[in-house]
Order: sequence, then structure tokens, then C-alpha cells
Amino acid sequence: MPPPAIDATSLYPVADILLGAVHADTRFCDRERDAVRRCLLDLLGTRVLPVELEQRLRDFDASRFDLESAVHAYSADPPIKRRALLAMARHVCEADGAYDLSEDAYLMALAIALSLDDQAMRGLLLGSPFDRPWAERLKRLEDIVLGAVFLAVSAPVMLACAIGVKLTSKGPALFKQRRYGLNGKEFFVYKFRSMTVAEDGAKVTQATKNDARVTKLGAFLRRSSLDELPQFLNVLKGDMSIVGPRPHAIAHNEHYKKLIDEYMLRHKVKPGITGWAQVNGWRGETDTLDKMLSRVEHDLYYIQHWSVLFDIEIVLRTVFGSAVRENAY
Repeated sequence: MPPPAIDATSLYPVADILLGAVHADTRFCDRERDAVRRCLLDLLGTRVLPVELEQRLRDFDASRFDLESAVHAYSADPPIKRRALLAMARHVCEADGAYDLSEDAYLMALAIALSLDDQAMRGLLLGSPFDRPWAERLKRLEDIVLGAVFLAVSAPVMLACAIGVKLTSKGPALFKQRRYGLNGKEFFVYKFRSMTVAEDGAKVTQATKNDARVTKLGAFLRRSSLDELPQFLNVLKGDMSIVGPRPHAIAHNEHYKKLIDEYMLRHKVKPGITGWAQVNGWRGETDTLDKMLSRVEHDLYYIQHWSVLFDIEIVLRTVFGSAVRENAY
């Protein structure tokens, strides 16, 4: 005997939950609608959606969608079925090739509404100690204390660097460039100028070995990471942390988020002066996709395993280790 046919109306909440997921980033496209359609067809076991369900896909209004109401129909389902719904939502979010912060936030809200625990969410969402309410305050306290200490200790060196830059090349001592910070918000990152040109447009060329744009003093500043010292001002302002994923130029972000699904999840935390990727040798030019993938993997590992002791380990490895100085040019 064939299995009983599924009533199309019973899939309305599923359709709404999946459509809510793909509307989360405000960049809804045909590929995402097609992904939702394929999920519904698989559930129905048919090749064509019923007219009323197809119409629901086309008439969905994200502004009127209520996640709690849609999820209520599945509150009594066993965890394995609720996890399957979360997995489908994650799948359709990836249909446009860019799984980002807004979609991750939606999926996290969906997981909470479905009453899924950490084990059930594993492999689907980027769970992190930063999701705990106290973590952000503790991290900020750490940044203020360490930032103030490092800034006070390095003040004479910073003064010498600023004078050296002004005396050896034309232009300002400080260079600022737009970067993406926490939750993708733009801010200006500060550095000592190490090049004869300052790029901050739609296209930014990464520094390479023996780059002709780098001044003689700039080469030393970059090798020693002294060009990064002004970023302690960014830390005290609250735009950056001492430790976190390094902020990339906006042009690079726009490029790589189209190639790496979870790239923008790096921005679930504030960017840092140093990070887990850097102390493991992933610093400098990322001239291949594999290099950027490795950097992102290390950044996401840091986000998932953050602790104050982990930050202290990274700071010590930055100061006393050699890996962080490799590929610095």
C-alpha cells in the first residue's frame, strides 16, 4: 500500500520557515526560491507543487512572518524531525552561495524556537561562547585593561614610528582604511603608513613580497608588526579587540564572501589586532583560495572555542612566537 499523500496545507508552516530563512539577508533570489521549492517537492514526493503552495512561495511577505507561530506546529515533534527542519533552513540559506551573519542569526532564532540543544545544532550553526550574555562584557573588560597597558608601554615606540614615517616619506604618519567590524558594521582601522600610496576603494591590491609601494621604513614596520600599534586606539574605542579575526579590506570581504559560504561568520565577534590564524602562520598575502579558507577555518575555530585563557595564549604567542612574523611584508 502506498504511503498516504501529504496534505499540501500541512506544509505551509515549513514553506514559511524556509522562506523566512532566505529572506533573512534581504537578498532574496530565484536560486533561493528554487531551493525552497525543491525541499517542498521532496517532502511531497511529487514533481510539481500544488497551485496554492506555489502561490505561497510567490506571495510570501517577510514583514508579516512570525517565526514563533510557524514553529508552533512542530513543537511536539521528536528532536530528529526538528533538527531536520533546521537542516533544511540551513540548506536553502546556502543556495545563493553566501551564508552570512543575518542568516546565521535567523537560524539561531529558529533553533531556539525549536528547543534544540547544542548537540542537535552541532554542524549546522556556529555555536560560540560569545552567545552567552556575560561573554561580551568580559571580553570588553579584557580589551580595556590590556589595551590601556599595551598603549602606555608602546607610546614611546609609537612616537618614534610616527616621526620616522614623516621624515622618510611624503604623506601622513597614520593611514586609515574602512573595514568591516562586529556584525558587518564599517569602521576605520588605523595603521602607521608603510606605503607610498593608500588604497581604500572598490579594488585593493594586497601587499606582496618586495612590493614596490612599500617604503624602506615601511618594510621594517610591517615585518615587526609595529605598523599595527595604532590599532590599540581602535581597541579602546570599541571597534576592535586585542584578539580576534583580522579585519580585511572591504573589497576583499566582498570578493571572498561570494566564494566561502561561512566567510562573514568571522564578524560574529570584533576583529582583532592578532588572532588564532596569525599565530598559526596564516598571515600576509592570501593569493589563493586555499589560504583564505585556512585563515577562515582558524578564525571560526577561535570563535567557537573562545576563553580568556585562549586569548592570553594567543597574545603570548604573538609576542614571543615566530609564526606571526612569517609572511609579514
